[in-house]
Amino acid sequence: MTKKLYLKTYGCQMNAYDSARMADVLAPLGYTLSQQPDDADLILLNTCHIREKAAEKVYSELGRMRHVQDAKTAKGERALLAVAGCVAQAEGEEILQRAPQVDVVVGPQTYHRLPELIAKAERSRPGRGILDTEFPVEDKFDHLPEERRPQGPSAYLSVQEGCDKFCTFCVVPYTRGAEVSRPVAEVLAEARGLVAAGSHEIVLLGQNVSAYHGEGPDGREWGLGRLIRALAEIEGVERIRYTTSHPKDMDDELLTAHRDVPQLMPFLHLPVQSGSDRVLKAMNRGHTADHYRRVIERVRELRPDIAVASDFIVGHPGERAEDHAETLRLAADIGFAHHFAFKYSPRPGTPAAMNTEDAVSDAVATERLHGLQQVLGEQGHAFNHRSVGMRLPVLFDGHGKRAGQLIGRSPYMQPVHVQAPDRLIGRTVEVEITEAHPNSLRGRVATATWEGVPAHDACGAGSPNVEERAPV
Repeated sequence: MTKKLYLKTYGCQMNAYDSARMADVLAPLGYTLSQQPDDADLILLNTCHIREKAAEKVYSELGRMRHVQDAKTAKGERALLAVAGCVAQAEGEEILQRAPQVDVVVGPQTYHRLPELIAKAERSRPGRGILDTEFPVEDKFDHLPEERRPQGPSAYLSVQEGCDKFCTFCVVPYTRGAEVSRPVAEVLAEARGLVAAGSHEIVLLGQNVSAYHGEGPDGREWGLGRLIRALAEIEGVERIRYTTSHPKDMDDELLTAHRDVPQLMPFLHLPVQSGSDRVLKAMNRGHTADHYRRVIERVRELRPDIAVASDFIVGHPGERAEDHAETLRLAADIGFAHHFAFKYSPRPGTPAAMNTEDAVSDAVATERLHGLQQVLGEQGHAFNHRSVGMRLPVLFDGHGKRAGQLIGRSPYMQPVHVQAPDRLIGRTVEVEITEAHPNSLRGRVATATWEGVPAHDACGAGSPNVEERAPV
């Protein structure tokens, strides 16, 4: 019997991966994805706890879903409601108390148990919510289906979960647990399956992916750099990316992979959070601003065309004007192609949230954020503008907003819009960049026709017709 699943995902790429895997584990129960909650038999919210007021947003969404459930009940039907992810892990009991219409609450490490939990909920009366937010002994990946639904041209692949860094502002160690890395054989097998299903780009995920230390087929521990080299040997893998990393774990094996592996895209997302050593120490980041600079300098020596992105937090407790000036100085020194900058948001239970005496006022934090975003925004726009006139290999993965428009990504993670036929979706095609915008590019297909041309012939590696310099 076919049932409808409405799945809404909040937050990071890891959550997107988890949502896809939850759909996989529910497929044997007859659930197929629906784009609307109104006709769903199961509504599943996969939540994120990183940003401010994350829990409040979930409760607001649960209120809206309650109306959907009531409409189904009025027709003599039932819509189950489940909450997964990090808010579920952090506030499981409170969710069931504040939203008794929720049937299942499941954490990030136990969603492989969803079939059993949903089956129990189907047999239970409404108002008797089921909670499973343990950190189980068994590895959830051992219980997930080997085959995955097709993910499209670009696919996420989780290789590492959890974090041992305990940054004072972050809830990840509490909601995702300690660092765990999947065995190399498992990762390679999943990658082969993704390629067989039509994916050409593999995006390796982890809360701290650069700390990957999975068991290799030789019984020894492999780092991320060695894993990337093995992935590149899989036929059909055209592009490899990874996110998110920590400066302390960027070892030379990983950095040299950027030089040695053509499939590894020239893009590095490496969060720094602050340019002030005093604030970095208060954050428990375990590195200095100069250490971060040296990592970037090293990777640029190895791969001169690499584009760098970073995360920033302004207004961390105790941050002074001179600390913020150090952050602006670091941004000016390095030059970022992309950025993610936010005001500090206290997360319940974290050490920084308990430091109320050194709190930075919202007005000051807002002013600092705007100043930093202006600097970083100008850098990103300039990076994009320097792409105009270049020819870049673009992997098309979907439709744009305009009729006949496709969208894809350059090697440097820039969204690129092109008027082109649908047959190019899933292909890597040379594009001449004609326009630059703050957050995207426009261009035209540089070759008259791509019919019958293998995608890897157009990916840029080894092609004399493709401009391979970064717009630096």
